[in-house]
Amino acid sequence: MASDIMVETRPHAVAANDIELSIVMPCLNEAETLAICIEKANRFLATSGVAGEVVIADNGSTDGSQDIARSLGARVVDVPARGYGAALQAGIIASHGRYVAMGDSDDSYDFEGLMPFVLKLREGYELVMGNRFQGGIKPGAMPPLHRYLGNPVLSFAGRLFYDAPIGDFHCGLRAFRRDSIMALGLRTTGMEFASEMVVKATLAHIRMAEVPTTLSPDGRSRPPHLRSWRDGWRHLKFLLTFAPKWLFFYPGAALAGIGLVLLIALLPGSLRLGSVTLGVHTLLFAAAGVIIGAQLMSFAVVARLFGVRERLWPTSPRIELARTWFSIDRTCVAGAIMLLAGIVIAAVALGGWAGTGFRNMNVEGTMRLAIPSVLLCALGVQALVTGFFTALLTSD
Repeated sequence: MASDIMVETRPHAVAANDIELSIVMPCLNEAETLAICIEKANRFLATSGVAGEVVIADNGSTDGSQDIARSLGARVVDVPARGYGAALQAGIIASHGRYVAMGDSDDSYDFEGLMPFVLKLREGYELVMGNRFQGGIKPGAMPPLHRYLGNPVLSFAGRLFYDAPIGDFHCGLRAFRRDSIMALGLRTTGMEFASEMVVKATLAHIRMAEVPTTLSPDGRSRPPHLRSWRDGWRHLKFLLTFAPKWLFFYPGAALAGIGLVLLIALLPGSLRLGSVTLGVHTLLFAAAGVIIGAQLMSFAVVARLFGVRERLWPTSPRIELARTWFSIDRTCVAGAIMLLAGIVIAAVALGGWAGTGFRNMNVEGTMRLAIPSVLLCALGVQALVTGFFTALLTSD
């Protein structure tokens, strides 16, 4: 006669120094699902032989979640600062394990399936991400907006901006070496914490891997804490903030390039394209494009240097090249030359007008001198300012 095998769901006491894996769950009023999550985590530790602990990072629950956690042998860390990222940061800091696995306490992830994560960590990987699109998303587990737009778009942006080998940037189930992630200096307190971890791990060249993970519908009767558009924007904002070449440099280079081509084509005179004539007004917009594009590219250089100074990301050969080329001496010389050239052209335009006795100005001819003059003066001042700013950022 067959009999059911019951596995003890309360962990045996393990000395802090002997803990290999800490399972950290953020919690804010999760009384409906917290117990099953802790029981699954305890069963995993009991059946796998992994020496571990369960840590509940409580964000101020008022439904008795703390008592539920303690009754099942979990360690509760009270986190006064609200936010998904704030709770997880506190839980990671308080954990004792060499490795940390983090996952939501809404029963959407199976904590009994952590062994593939642990094996990857033992192989030497420092961050192991779950991939829900490989492991499977059960019906009703993820809203269509997140499944077909939000997660794919943001994950694609992350791979494009950072060349990260991750297909599911926002999977809530992941595991990592505690010391490696602590060294990244993670700061965000909201849902964008998930993106920050992957972005900074990529910038720090941490070894990463993915394992298939199944996502199930959560077991709560109330709506989730996640707010689709607000939190999606916070993720995208973070991805752009830490990618100055995509936010500033590439758009700036494209805008300046188009403006410069039009500028060269229109300086000699108007250009006719079929039934459309591009004249001095187009020349004005082309010059504006060059100015704005150059400003964006200079922002990219300044942002990269600032990031290195503040240890937001490590330096690189390109950053060191920018540091060399945007020295205060070079930018001052280049800025002075452009500024002087702009003043000379302005003087020529003024001289031409003076030749008429300051009457009967040839507006189009004068504008073809005035626009390059303004452009060169603006670029010259911009180069001077950028040079002094980069010198401030690179000073010891």
